[in-house]
Amino acid sequence: MTRKETSSMSSPKVPERERRGRVAGPAGAGYALFETAVGRCAIVWNSVGVVGVQLPEASDAATRRRVAEGHRGVVESEPPAPVSQAVDAITRHLAGDRPDLSWIRLDMGGLSGFRRRVYEEARSIPAGVTISYGDLAVRLGQPGAARAVGQALGHNPFAVVVPCHRVLAAGGRIGGFSAGGGTDTKRRILGIEGAVPTTAREHPETGTDPTFDPRRAVRHLRSADPDLGALIASIGPFAMEFQSAHDTFAALAEAIVHQQLSPKAAATIYGRFIALVDRSGSGSQPERVLALAGEDLRAAGLSHAKIRAVRDLAARSLAGEVPTLDETQAMSDEAVIDRLTEVRGVGRWTAEMFLIFRLGRPDVLPLDDYGLRRGFAVAFTSGRLPDAGEVERRAERWRPYRTVASWYLWRAAEMPAP
Repeated sequence: MTRKETSSMSSPKVPERERRGRVAGPAGAGYALFETAVGRCAIVWNSVGVVGVQLPEASDAATRRRVAEGHRGVVESEPPAPVSQAVDAITRHLAGDRPDLSWIRLDMGGLSGFRRRVYEEARSIPAGVTISYGDLAVRLGQPGAARAVGQALGHNPFAVVVPCHRVLAAGGRIGGFSAGGGTDTKRRILGIEGAVPTTAREHPETGTDPTFDPRRAVRHLRSADPDLGALIASIGPFAMEFQSAHDTFAALAEAIVHQQLSPKAAATIYGRFIALVDRSGSGSQPERVLALAGEDLRAAGLSHAKIRAVRDLAARSLAGEVPTLDETQAMSDEAVIDRLTEVRGVGRWTAEMFLIFRLGRPDVLPLDDYGLRRGFAVAFTSGRLPDAGEVERRAERWRPYRTVASWYLWRAAEMPAP
């Protein structure tokens, strides 16, 4: 299976015919319900192989309706021997036995090439292991396609056999799940497999878990760029501190307050801002910000420009124009940047810092960051400050881990110039 795609394939879309459902086909087609530890599931087949596995709905009737919606024309019948063996394996898996399911033959003939690749790659995730949408996109060679990966998994017709439940949102958050019972079902299956996620998994090197494996990233960078590898060796282990966030509003409000201020001054002003918002009455933080008088915000230390910015952020958050943290998990980096930069006072650099430090995205290169360019000068150009184009061209070899390369360049900027 190739892992290279052209740039035009960075955000594949799920065709409308695939969202509506697939026809199993008349040749040897049928379906059957079967009992498992999580409830009565259904399996659908044709003469080629299994075309669908349906997790339990609220009732058998609801499960049958879901089968009929996705696989028109099939009738309930006795499964043939290979399908009976698949049923037995799935049943044992959901009972905690963890039998091998890779032998189950799936008919993906009616699916797009991208969806087949997503499902085939997902089948390689072992039981008890979870990865992020971003990690799965990187495995496919399309690091910007996390949102498309999420869409494909959201329409996965082969529940359990294609283990979409093992793919989580950034930071170990559970993410979405379209089967009956939603995320509770996802958690239950992960629990059976011994991989119950938390909302703040700890990573041995970095604190809050990023959406990628830092050790794999460092190995890739050292191999792809020996000169960068020498810098990595001189600096030492990757130790970026990823930051948790209550929600997108809080993260962006903090970023706005910190703009053009020293860390100490920004922390003081942001502390006053939060204290003011928290004691301003009931309602959400955006509502409370809009209820505050401008003089109160000014007294906390915010400039007039920052007051306008946090108010615009609050209004857009209440209007649903600012994506939630959960929504960002299924969005590409550029899509997140496009949405966030609609907010007054939030530029591309601020959005990129959000992607790096709040979402833990692996392949962000903040070309407008002076510290990054200064580190590039120390590492590669004997102190000559490069333009953005020069950095961008060299950084092509760092994909899909330009975030990690950026961290090392920031550390290089703290070193004396040659």
